Amino acid sequence: MHVVLIVDVEGLRDQVIFEKHLKKEGFTPIAGESFAYEGNTTTHMFSTRAFILEVMEKGLKKSGFASCKIMFQVGENPMEAYLFSQENDTFEQVAI
Repeated sequence: MHVVLIVDVEGLRDQVIFEKHLKKEGFTPIAGESFAYEGNTTTHMFSTRAFILEVMEKGLKKSGFASCKIMFQVGENPMEAYLFSQENDTFEQVAI
């Protein structure tokens, strides 16, 4: 299934490190778009969701950031949105 990932990040300290991490994990930039990435998955939705959240968390922590919201779509499934909670040190699902 095709995966589209849109990132709204503030205070990103090192975009090169961030994008290198995403690329290593299979997400490539979408041409002509800022902070939009795509990839493919062969796993179930639950596993893919967990993978995306883990990849994003690690990439953000490696590069440093102030705040981050992400939205992603896996195949034809509805878009999902998450906000990184600095208080809980993890992504939390939010309404779109």
